[in-house]
Amino acid sequence: MRPATLAQTVERVALGQSIDRALAEFLDEFYLAATPERQIQMLTEEPSLTGDAQVDGLLGAVAEYLAHQFNLPKVPAWAYSPVRYLDHAWHTSSMADDGLREYLTFASPAEFASRNIFTEERPLRRARGPQPAKT
Repeated sequence: MRPATLAQTVERVALGQSIDRALAEFLDEFYLAATPERQIQMLTEEPSLTGDAQVDGLLGAVAEYLAHQFNLPKVPAWAYSPVRYLDHAWHTSSMADDGLREYLTFASPAEFASRNIFTEERPLRRARGPQPAKT
């Protein structure tokens, strides 16, 4: 069973699951949520701090980014806690390439960059991501 909240995602990590896998499973659930109210519920409970500043900051960025991307009426207050911001830049690529680091610095969404997290332009995309609205 996939985590149904961002807080449950951290519980999975505490039990030994990688943050990448736990977060991907949460995103699948979030994108399939039937209503904006359900999506807000999935973000509301504050995830426990992991002791890893990068993961703790990442979770704040994820909550803020998803709230903005899905036009939810609010961002959970916990996402703005000072512990959800990094003191030093983190470029999420494992490649130590100056060009890639520069790209990530400029491509990173504001919700991530404001926390000193530099990632790709659409960091939370999934194969089963949200479908564009039909016009």
